[in-house]
Amino acid sequence: MIPKTNRIESIDVLRGVVMVIMALDHVRDYFHYGAFFVDPTNLETTTPALFFTRFITHYCAPVFVFLAGTSAFLYGRNKTKPELFKFLFSRGIWLIFLEIVVNNLIWTFDFSFSLQIFQVIWAIGFSMICLSFLIYLPKKIILIIGIILIAGHNLLDGFVMQGQSFQDIVWYALHQEQILTFCSNKLILLHYPLIPWIGLMALGYLFGTFYQKDFDVMVRGKWLLIMGFGALITFFVLRGLNVYGDLVPWTIQDTATKTVLSLFNVTKYPPSLLYLCITMGPAFLFLFIFENTKNKLTDFFLVFGRVPLFYYFLHVFVIHVLAIVGMMIFGGNWHYMILTAENFSNASLATYGYSLFVVYLVWIGVVLLLYPICKKYMIYKANNKDKWWLSYL
Repeated sequence: MIPKTNRIESIDVLRGVVMVIMALDHVRDYFHYGAFFVDPTNLETTTPALFFTRFITHYCAPVFVFLAGTSAFLYGRNKTKPELFKFLFSRGIWLIFLEIVVNNLIWTFDFSFSLQIFQVIWAIGFSMICLSFLIYLPKKIILIIGIILIAGHNLLDGFVMQGQSFQDIVWYALHQEQILTFCSNKLILLHYPLIPWIGLMALGYLFGTFYQKDFDVMVRGKWLLIMGFGALITFFVLRGLNVYGDLVPWTIQDTATKTVLSLFNVTKYPPSLLYLCITMGPAFLFLFIFENTKNKLTDFFLVFGRVPLFYYFLHVFVIHVLAIVGMMIFGGNWHYMILTAENFSNASLATYGYSLFVVYLVWIGVVLLLYPICKKYMIYKANNKDKWWLSYL
């Protein structure tokens, strides 16, 4: 039984779908052949099935970040600006702390923290802090800032830093994915450059206006179609022109299949304009299609969409544990799965892994395993709304 709440079900269903898909990417990270060393989007080494497995998970982070902004707007409907500021700022700090301490620990199981990875939780936390200040601006100004950050940041692609000065590190955090080495035995992976994510969350915040109680459903549907098809048209036009919108232009390959893969091989770190168009366009169309759809399947995804942070940490932990168990059963040194800075680049991991078929089986198993746990937590949250700390989990 799904508890009745005032939450927007279509938004929670969409969030749940991308959370489930996200688990596929993370299972691939820990289980697929050579996943620690081979890029699944490298056209020289990938296969269509592997490329698609990676490409479908591109939808996760943008939707997650965008809807975090939408949730912030909906949360603040009955709050004063100072109250919303306090919530967003404190939650942003909390998420950054969780990224540095909890998330890194469950991804690596390295209590020395020699490998520090700044991923999507960090990006959401920092973007939320920025949003806490942006809410004081007029909505039109927020819209302009969001569009500039998303549509204009690819103008900065030509600026590439190489060192480890303070200015270099700031630039890496803002716009250039980078691995930093400190004291010869500590690695820091700045994995989610921030500029476009801040813009995406800002636009997600404004998107919340479409879901105010007095907003006309027909008008909302019209805008969802406009934004959905508009984003997709923008993608195909700009990608076809091949002059702007992504760090890496597509090229004609030696086969038609590889040429198509090249066309869709857009940049995630940082997310290019075209990356966000091809991911957010279908997301808007999804919200249009599932505006009033309710059945057992949507109820299934709804569960994950209502406890996203809880599910995120739990599923990474479970996947990592299963990877260790797999190595203990099927052979291999499971200690390599303790991802210290040394083990992370250990050549032995290059030959570790299972087939893509196994990856999909493990993914389905993980999702089914976590469903009843997440459902119980969802019900607990719904029945304990007076507990303020639950809003941070």
